[in-house]
Amino acid sequence: MHVAQINFLRAPADCPPDALFERWPSLADIPEAAAASGTRVSVIQVATHTCVLTRHGIDYHFVDLGGMRSLAARGRFLADLVADIGSQVVHVHSLGFAADAFAVAQCLPRVPILIQDHADRPPRWWRRARWRMWYAAASGIAFTSSGLAGPFTRAGLFAQRTRLFAIPESSSRFHPGDRMAARAETGMGGDPCVLWVGHLSHGKDPLTVLEGIARASQRLPGIQLYCAFGSAPLLDEVRHRIESDPRLHGRVHLLGNQPHARIEMLMRSADLFVSGSRGESCGFALLEALACGVTPVVTDIPSFRSLTGNVVGELWPCGDAGRLAEALVRAAGIRPSRADVRAFFDATLSFAAVGRQWADAYARLLADRREGRS
Repeated sequence: MHVAQINFLRAPADCPPDALFERWPSLADIPEAAAASGTRVSVIQVATHTCVLTRHGIDYHFVDLGGMRSLAARGRFLADLVADIGSQVVHVHSLGFAADAFAVAQCLPRVPILIQDHADRPPRWWRRARWRMWYAAASGIAFTSSGLAGPFTRAGLFAQRTRLFAIPESSSRFHPGDRMAARAETGMGGDPCVLWVGHLSHGKDPLTVLEGIARASQRLPGIQLYCAFGSAPLLDEVRHRIESDPRLHGRVHLLGNQPHARIEMLMRSADLFVSGSRGESCGFALLEALACGVTPVVTDIPSFRSLTGNVVGELWPCGDAGRLAEALVRAAGIRPSRADVRAFFDATLSFAAVGRQWADAYARLLADRREGRS
């Protein structure tokens, strides 16, 4: 089976194709996950350069569509490329490019198209008739969790015949490593040692997490929290909260922005991973924590329920610091072995596991098309 994955989001003009893999890790991660099952994968990446690169057995076709002004012309060009390379299924990234997927589908009526969600939102109600037509071109649509499809299905945006799949958005190459060696390098400690990785923003709710840590410290006097973050619109509020609460002062360590390679060492150092996120299309930091064997204590949202399988770590209601404190205490007491957490990751979230799910989805869509069900 040969699948073409299409990225319509144009690569930055200042980034040559061979450097794009470092800037956009998912460019390789998602096709490599699909290829892990034995599926042949080619990638078509819209760019300002035209070339073909081969990396880990996957051909990456960088195409410049700048001279094609109409959607139909772009669709025809990409459809011809898909036909030339002999792909049997088209995998389009992002529901936001439904119009582009529709244009390709009009030229490839016998090739099933799967669209993968990447933190997309339903269109405004007055635009939905057109989007409903575009989405009808998809034989299948994939979300990390079936719960994430709710806003789209409630709005009646998908055809009844369209298959919905629950497949993790990506995987992680992190590994548990040696915890003591990692702590010697990072200087992290605590009993338990808790790690936060995420923006200090309202959507990630760091203030509720701080209150949960403060309450848990009454029963876990050795608890320490380390926070790695990128953007930080709530940084002043977070600092004030830490400095004004004796339960947090000296217990919370703001690490700031960290290189991605450093995140792996932080994960290896931690006992627990905490998140207060109110919504995620996937949860890449959670994936990385599980890959490192770290027990998660995360919010009870659809993507986190799917990634943890409701069997690893603790889930707590968004915005509820009391329930977070209880979850931290439980997780610190049970604390499954890192090997057990990693075994769960290998079985359900590794590149091989995710690849098997993609292969099954592609095969189902091909079977549907051959049997006239889509």
